[in-house]
Amino acid sequence: MLKSLLPGIMLLVATCSMLAQGDRVDYLIGEKYNDKYKYSNMLAIADDGVGGTVVVRSYYQGIVLRPKGYFVEHYNKDLELVSEYNYKLKDANFVEAYVRNGQVYLLFLEYDYEAMAYDYIVHRSPFTEYNFTKEVLLTIPSEVVQQPLDRNYYNRNFSNGFTTSVLFNEDKSAFAITTHFKKRKVDQHYIHVFDASLRKLMEHDFSDQVEEKNYAFEHIAFSPDLKNVYLTGKAYFRKKRFNATERKFQYELVRISATDRNTQSFYASGKFPEAIKPIFKGSELLCLGFYADRKDNRYNGIVYYNIQPKSLDILSQKHNPFSEEFMMDKFGREEDQSIKNLVFKGLSFTQEGHILFNAEEYFVSTSTQANSSGGRVLVTRYHHNDIVSAKLSAQGDLIWARNINKTEVTQGDDAYTSYAAHTKGNDTFFFISTASENPQQLSSERIMFKQGLGRNRNVFLIKLNAQGQMDYEKVIDDTEARLPLMVSRPLVDAIEDQLLFYAKRGTKKQLVQVAIK
Repeated sequence: MLKSLLPGIMLLVATCSMLAQGDRVDYLIGEKYNDKYKYSNMLAIADDGVGGTVVVRSYYQGIVLRPKGYFVEHYNKDLELVSEYNYKLKDANFVEAYVRNGQVYLLFLEYDYEAMAYDYIVHRSPFTEYNFTKEVLLTIPSEVVQQPLDRNYYNRNFSNGFTTSVLFNEDKSAFAITTHFKKRKVDQHYIHVFDASLRKLMEHDFSDQVEEKNYAFEHIAFSPDLKNVYLTGKAYFRKKRFNATERKFQYELVRISATDRNTQSFYASGKFPEAIKPIFKGSELLCLGFYADRKDNRYNGIVYYNIQPKSLDILSQKHNPFSEEFMMDKFGREEDQSIKNLVFKGLSFTQEGHILFNAEEYFVSTSTQANSSGGRVLVTRYHHNDIVSAKLSAQGDLIWARNINKTEVTQGDDAYTSYAAHTKGNDTFFFISTASENPQQLSSERIMFKQGLGRNRNVFLIKLNAQGQMDYEKVIDDTEARLPLMVSRPLVDAIEDQLLFYAKRGTKKQLVQVAIK
């Protein structure tokens, strides 16, 4: 990769900053700052509205690490740290964080033992003059339960008690809170919808549905005017008898407004939908995902639905099987291999109306291992493996699908693993971070990116062009960006084709801005 430093420009930015350029990207490395919170997790990164950036983190302290509070950082457009604020808050059950309308929002779920009820509480503050206030957003009477907040949308538990989940849309302009309460003959299911400023848009009683089925919603989309909400997920039937060849749930799309609701199920003989995601393409409502030929969650291809936004009638549908080229990308000449555990990461449209989307092979594993005192501890590992990228025509026909081989696993903060994706024109770019100097050559046509074991990390850029042809380049060397990038949590500027990454190790932090040429 060709790269040159520009001393003249270096003098214009903060000390220790560097502007570099390569064949595909220009990048700016911001000043390195001290940070007293060695252990933390990024919760949100957002534009401040004037070209700067706001970062929200939770931090942990103590011999046994425990959450102690939330740290807010404000950077200007030159990647310089303007202010930072420590919001000390212990033992709060964190749900989500976002930045909108000049304020930082922190959403929690807490139990009020006196009122015997769960409260959704929002703490918010302007990031120009910090002054956090509390507001109870929603109260649900219930006895205390062991795990009320169901973070796993894909395996919901509907036994006696209270369970709830929260779904935000892509730009965090609105969200829905679903609540399901069951105790003896009482069985209630409500959906509460708010905009980002915490105005309640609608509330819908879904309790008449729970006699027949329980919903585990996975994805959400809003109409542009926020008057209609579209949720997709699994509907688990309670009394219906299933054949041995069927699953005990089906994927459904639910539309709710302030006055009505309707539902559309996705089913075709011998086709089992998976991970269906709703999205608007102009005035068109599309649902995209995967499908299996069997009920065992093994994916065989990509499914496309064009939905009438009001009636939810299916105007057209396509089941596109994975191509031989795709299977060769992923498995080489190995046989009897299956594709599963795919999770959507990004979806965009070209000027010609083509659909570009990507997903990742993701799963969680657990094992026990010995600790320093001779006991046994349960260890949870998060696996971020192959990238699946596909291009569909405006009518939903598969143009190509490619598999990018990679393998990553972490026991801690997964912000450093996975990848970031961005589409420019007809090209899709993937950023991954690895300690390896080069990908492993599996065959003449196949390569694999591995996580590597070094402290410092290189950043590779993988490009898929309009025809699905792949090439790659190392765009940031580990000798230049000494801190590892949280490559899966970028702030994306789609207009300028720029991505901003937060980089941190131990007590050092900085921002890295990357512009795609």
